[in-house]
Amino acid sequence: MNPRNTSALGLLEDPISNHSTAFSDLDRSRLGLRGLLPYAVESPEQQARRAYAAYGDQPSDLARHINLRALQDNNETLFYRLLRDHVEEMLPIVYTPTVAEACQHFSRIYRRPRGLFVAYPDREHLREILRNRPHRDVDVIVVTDGQRILGIGDQGIGGMGIPIGKLSLYTALGGIDPARTLPIVLDVGTDNPQLLADPVYLGWRHPRIDGEDYDAFIEQFVAAVEAELPGTLLQWEDFATPHALPILERYRDRLLTFNDDIQGTAAVAMAALTAGCRISGTPLTEQRVVMLGAGSAGIGVCEQIVRAMTAAGLSEQAARGNIYVVDIHGLLTTDRTDLDPAQRLLAHDPGDVPATTDKPPALADVVAAVHPTALLGLSTATGAFTEQIVRAMAGHCPRPIIMPLSNPTSRSEAAPQNLLDWTDGRALIATGSPFPPVQYAGREVPIAQCNNVYVFPGIGLGVTAVHATRVSDAMMTAAAEAVAGCVDAHAAVPALLPERTRLQETATAVARAAARAAVADALAPKLDDEQIDQAVDATSWKAVYQDLEPHS
Repeated sequence: MNPRNTSALGLLEDPISNHSTAFSDLDRSRLGLRGLLPYAVESPEQQARRAYAAYGDQPSDLARHINLRALQDNNETLFYRLLRDHVEEMLPIVYTPTVAEACQHFSRIYRRPRGLFVAYPDREHLREILRNRPHRDVDVIVVTDGQRILGIGDQGIGGMGIPIGKLSLYTALGGIDPARTLPIVLDVGTDNPQLLADPVYLGWRHPRIDGEDYDAFIEQFVAAVEAELPGTLLQWEDFATPHALPILERYRDRLLTFNDDIQGTAAVAMAALTAGCRISGTPLTEQRVVMLGAGSAGIGVCEQIVRAMTAAGLSEQAARGNIYVVDIHGLLTTDRTDLDPAQRLLAHDPGDVPATTDKPPALADVVAAVHPTALLGLSTATGAFTEQIVRAMAGHCPRPIIMPLSNPTSRSEAAPQNLLDWTDGRALIATGSPFPPVQYAGREVPIAQCNNVYVFPGIGLGVTAVHATRVSDAMMTAAAEAVAGCVDAHAAVPALLPERTRLQETATAVARAAARAAVADALAPKLDDEQIDQAVDATSWKAVYQDLEPHS
């Protein structure tokens, strides 16, 4: 007699294989599980109802997040069944904004390992670490170094909550097989003094490495991924601005990779802007855009708008002339010496906007002079879109498009209720964090959340389905157009993005569009549209229990 039934226990301890109380009587006998589970056999529907009741009993959003993570670590099929059934309710719990709090408390709420922890002191063992991954075949990696977690900054190893949450949505919405996903945190230390002083912090207690040492470590990591997991989609997540764009530029033509904070944010913002153009009746080429925030995400959005404007017929010079970027010091102008190369491409001549002081024009100066039709924010500057600024904009624009995109909710540039009040209900709004519908003039106005979840699950599904070798700008543009195409521009109260109840449908549309763009650019094997659609459908994983064979 085996003193420990390791094969049966292994099934119950593996969240991919575990059916828990849904194992049938026959399976319990066949797989050596009899007596290891309560006697009752539940259907998946009964399991989901019981799990949802337990979720509802939790006292706070963080407790609900912990509850769902525990379920995910126990039974992934049930977790994804529950998440898909309640996606609109649970999306803010699994991901933004609640995941920010989970990252802050990561070391305290840590229960079971998930993914890979790649620490700088282990840099000579990176291929060994990747070989220790839980599952051999991987379609999607999400990696972070934890330095710029949402709007809350350096969370060190706590940033692992982001890849875990993000990959949950790749599966729930994009249909990526959870057994083929891999969350990774690069533990390069932390400059957060609270974490360094925290006795329960689980990461490497060391100031962040930077400069040449950091770049060399990233290169070692990428080389290890290329060697151990060639052809896997590598998504960079929540890297600080000084690293995010250089990493993307260094590797985007070398392997299948993208940065969601730059390219995903840009694509979904572009989708909302495109929908806003259709609703307002003002074509994209006539839009005057003011962006508050000159970090990697803000610059990425602006470059996506430039590409879309040039595709619509404008010259690149004219497109860049329609976009005004403002940072903490004021308008980006060519006489400033503090701009990086990407920012300098969007800088205006100093005389384009008159300044009221000896400093570069502030946001209010730019709005007053430019009369923008679209005002976007990726600044994490709470309340930066003031009543004065918004009223000035609305005075020159019948349907102002206003998009306070910063995360989390506490860092939003404006509240939707105020934006509607200050524009007499005329504003077309998309936010970065979730806001409930707003009441205005006796009607309920839905507030679109400009969340990258509209784009990245479909990108993952599309590139996986057609075996794409790169993620191109054309694929992201196609994704933006696909999202905008799912918006009902003629609704009685139109929104700038599809309803969250249509997220899975939108992900499929994005996957097909991105896959077509990959094939068109010869970045994937040649397939016709019908073959692409079939490949996307065949690749999409379903939250259904699979038959299991007994372990020998």
